[in-house]
Amino acid sequence: MLRRLRDLENWTVAGADDTDVGNVEDSYFDDQRWTVRYLVVNAGGWLVGNSVLVSPMAVGLVEWEKSKIHVMLSREHVQNAPKLQADVPVTRGYEADYSRYYGYPYYWVGTGLWGINPEPPVMGAPGAEPLPAGVDGEPESTHLRSAKEASGYHIHALEGEIGHAEDFLFDGATWTIRYLVIDTSNWIGGRTVLLSPDWGRRVDWNNREIHVDMSRDAVKGSPEYNPTMEMSPEYEERLHGHYRRPAYWK
Repeated sequence: MLRRLRDLENWTVAGADDTDVGNVEDSYFDDQRWTVRYLVVNAGGWLVGNSVLVSPMAVGLVEWEKSKIHVMLSREHVQNAPKLQADVPVTRGYEADYSRYYGYPYYWVGTGLWGINPEPPVMGAPGAEPLPAGVDGEPESTHLRSAKEASGYHIHALEGEIGHAEDFLFDGATWTIRYLVIDTSNWIGGRTVLLSPDWGRRVDWNNREIHVDMSRDAVKGSPEYNPTMEMSPEYEERLHGHYRRPAYWK
């Protein structure tokens, strides 16, 4: 099932020791596979530095109706994890240290979306699994982007701007971003449309622009998305048929 990514903001993150770890304040997705790799959690007053990263590999039960995410981590596990520095990009080297601490496989090593897995493997406490070997050859590189920041990016069709990204729809099983939710209110009067990251030509991260490989007329005539309604298979079929793009689920 597809979910709105920004709906997770302010959700409660509950730890394995029945204490609250904190509240979701943002999420980081990678700019190569467009998959959510971490939730950014504000740990409140109990942890110096406040913000910590929680991988989907730590997520157990998600209570969508109660806006609550249960993780298999205690406060002690989180407190002793590699520290996240404010206003400093998360590098591949930091991710490697983070993965080694928790005993997680490197999601960027392997042919699967999550290492060798199509979905994030549910992992236990630090040290519960063998530590992964090898690391990316660019420890200072970074491929993570803030969903909160990217939600304001301008979207450009082949002939010019069509609106801005308002939110993202992600797959609740794989955590992959399937669609950008586009607000076109400054162009065609407020219709909300969806575009897949796979239909993009390029992303200008410095200028906050996403360029897609389709015409303005094609976007204008696309099936309108209703943010208040649950995504249906029939709508996705119409959307992909309109753009003549292959379905990711086949």
